[in-house]
Amino acid sequence: MSVAAIRPTQERLGPRERLEGLCDAGSLQVLRSGVTSTRLGSRAQPGDGVVGAMGTVDGRPIACYAQDGSYLGGSLGERHADTIVRVLETARKARIPVVAFVESGGARMQEGSAALGGYGRVFRQTVALGGVVPQISVVSGSSAGGGAYSPALTDLILMTEDASMFLTGPGIVREALGEDVGAATLGGHRVHERNGVCHLVERDVVAAADRVRSLLRYLPSAAGEPPPRAVPREPVTADPGEAVPIEQRCVYDVRDALAGIVDAESLLELCPRWARNMVTALARIDGRPVGVVANQPRYLGGVIDAVAAEKAARFIGFCDSFGLPLVAIVDTPGFMPGTRQEQAGVIRHGASLLRAFASARVPKVTVVLRKAYGGAFITMNSRELGADLVLAWPNAELGIMSARAAVGIVHRRELALADDLDAERSRLADLYAGEHLRASAAAAAGHVDELVEPAETRSRLAWALRTLAGSRQ
Repeated sequence: MSVAAIRPTQERLGPRERLEGLCDAGSLQVLRSGVTSTRLGSRAQPGDGVVGAMGTVDGRPIACYAQDGSYLGGSLGERHADTIVRVLETARKARIPVVAFVESGGARMQEGSAALGGYGRVFRQTVALGGVVPQISVVSGSSAGGGAYSPALTDLILMTEDASMFLTGPGIVREALGEDVGAATLGGHRVHERNGVCHLVERDVVAAADRVRSLLRYLPSAAGEPPPRAVPREPVTADPGEAVPIEQRCVYDVRDALAGIVDAESLLELCPRWARNMVTALARIDGRPVGVVANQPRYLGGVIDAVAAEKAARFIGFCDSFGLPLVAIVDTPGFMPGTRQEQAGVIRHGASLLRAFASARVPKVTVVLRKAYGGAFITMNSRELGADLVLAWPNAELGIMSARAAVGIVHRRELALADDLDAERSRLADLYAGEHLRASAAAAAGHVDELVEPAETRSRLAWALRTLAGSRQ
C-alpha cells in the first residue's frame, strides 16, 4: 500500500498502515505478529500493541516498528519490548536505518517491573545503535515517560500536529503540583519545536512518512558507508551575493544566500524554530549530501548564544557520525555577551561547539560572507580548528571585533580629544579595518585559503567536496 493510496480514505492509520505508508509498496515483512502477553489474560491481543517489520525505502532496506495507541494506550509490556528489541538487533546486524512510529503511555502498569525492565532493554539497544545506523522517530500520538525517552535517544524526531510528548502527563502534573494543564500546552509540537526536542513537525502521519523518506535520501544506511548521491540541480539563484547586504549591520535571511549555493529544493532545515540565530540543515551541493551550519543574521544579528551553540554542536556530531561533509556559512558578530548568557552556560556550550568542529573527521569547508569577529572567528570552523578549506568573500571582515568597537578601546584618548567625535570615529574605524579586518589581510596571513567572488562560491565548494570525497581526518 503506497502513501498515495491511503491518503484519501484514512484519517487515523493503524500501526501496520503507517509502516506500509512509509515503505515501498509490497516490501513490508512483519515480525512477531502472533506474540501475546502472558500477563494480561483475556485482554491479551496478538502483537501486544506493536508491529515490528522490515521493508525498503527507495529500494534500500530499513527496520521499522509502530506502536498501537489504541491498545492499552500503546503502553510497553515485556513482549512489546521484546519485539522492539528484535527490530533493533536486526538493524544492528544488517546495518540498516531504523524508523519508529511512537505512541505510548509509557510502562504498562499491569506488568510492573517487567515493563520497566523492557524499557531498559529498549534504551540500551537504541544507545548501542547510536552513530552506527540512522534512527528516526515519528511521535504520532500521545507519548509519556519511557515513550518520550525512547525517541529522545534517536537521531531525528518528527512530531505530527496532534501529537504530544512529556515525561509526566497532565494528570500527574495536576496531582503533584496542582497545575491544570492540557497535553498540547504541556508537551505539544509547539513546545518541542521551540526547545529543540523535535526536529520537524508534519501535519499527519502521511506527511511524516513522506518526510522520513526524504530524510533517508540524505543519509547512508550505516556509518562508514557513503551517503547516497542525487542528480545535481542548479541553484535557485546564480549569485548568492545578491541576497547579502554590503553593510555589516543590515539584516537578511541567510537561507536566501544558501539558495545560490546548494542544489535547488535540497535545503531541509532541522529545528527551524529553535535557536533561530543558527541554521542547521541538510542540503546537497552538486548532488552530494552535506550538513550546513550557518549563522542567521535575521535573528539577533547572527550572534552565537548558548542555545545556538548547543544546536550546532549536536548537529555537527550527527553529520560526523554518518559521513556528511560540513559546510559552515559564517556571518556573525561573535558570542552573545551579558549576565544571562554567562548564567546560561555559554562557556560550556561554546566549548561544545568548538569541540564538535575540531573533532569532526568528515570534510569541513567554511565560507565567510561578511564578518567573523572574536571567538566566533575561531569557533565557526576556522582553518586553525581543522577546516579543510576556508573561503571568504572579498568584502568580508575577520578579526577580534568590529572596527567601531575596536577604536573605542584602542583610540579612546584620541576620541576624547576629538572636535567631531563621529567623524574621528569613522576615520579611525576605516584605518583599523583596513589594517586588521580586511579579508585580504586574513588571506595574506594564511587564516583564509582563498578569496572568492560570491558567484563563484558554489563551484568552489563543489570542487572541494569532490576532491575531499571519502576523506576522514
